[in-house]
Amino acid sequence: MMAKAVRSERPLSTMVNGSESPIRTISDTARWVAIYRARETERPDAVFRDPFARRLAGERGEQIAAVMPFAEKNSWPFVARTWLFDQLIAEQVYQGTDMVINLAAGLDARPYRMELPKTLQWVEVDLPEILDHKEDVLRDEKPACLLERIRLDLANVSARCELFSDLGRKAKRALVVTEGLLAYLSEDEVAALGGDLAAASTLRFWIADIGSPALMRMLAKKMSAPLDQAGIPLKFAPPQGPEFFNRCGWTARDVRSIVHAAAKLKRAPLFLRVIAKISSPCFQAKRPWSGACLLTKQ
Repeated sequence: MMAKAVRSERPLSTMVNGSESPIRTISDTARWVAIYRARETERPDAVFRDPFARRLAGERGEQIAAVMPFAEKNSWPFVARTWLFDQLIAEQVYQGTDMVINLAAGLDARPYRMELPKTLQWVEVDLPEILDHKEDVLRDEKPACLLERIRLDLANVSARCELFSDLGRKAKRALVVTEGLLAYLSEDEVAALGGDLAAASTLRFWIADIGSPALMRMLAKKMSAPLDQAGIPLKFAPPQGPEFFNRCGWTARDVRSIVHAAAKLKRAPLFLRVIAKISSPCFQAKRPWSGACLLTKQ
């Protein structure tokens, strides 16, 4: 089973530095991350444009960002991750993907902001609260492709397996996207999810982000308190890196370093741009500090 925090929408009273934290549910993390997309969009040299991000994040998004000072000073990984996922998704669509399944889609607005074929099927899966909010904010906007939203608790294993099977029958070459989801799951939960995805034959590709144990230890020290106190701690950082996915029927075809991407985009701090130019185990595809992985069926 997936972690209780991933399926819970019950408001929680959390305290950070003696005051109540605005992070109350897992859906609040979507509002938090949307703020960084909004800020990147507002830069004159933005590497992507998400004109919907600020409206989607709302005041709550700004409040959450304010209690994450480490992330406020180091928002570049969120920007680089978004850019990398954009690149990988665009490449897969160009190569013939006819369905994108975005699990825990949150406030992602790619169906509205990316150039996509009109015939592409895009399916967003998430909890009712966050999808209701998204639909309300975007009710007057038109997506570039065929968009469907499915309200589902991914912790419900039988329901998600039924969904994957149903979607698999509607696609010939489907791509699954889990941006920012796996970090909140245990290794067993990730393996179970991967196995369920692998069981649907036409769900052929999967894009996921992954972090190293060293990165997780740093985040636990620098920014985990609000998440821990809300009952949604960061968990997934397998020591074997992308090879972890072999246990559930997937193989990493392409692993792209978030640090290298941020350096290329001139979003990472100067010292990391220098480090990114040096061959180091921290940034190799086999054991990335943090990376975006394109996975294929074994």
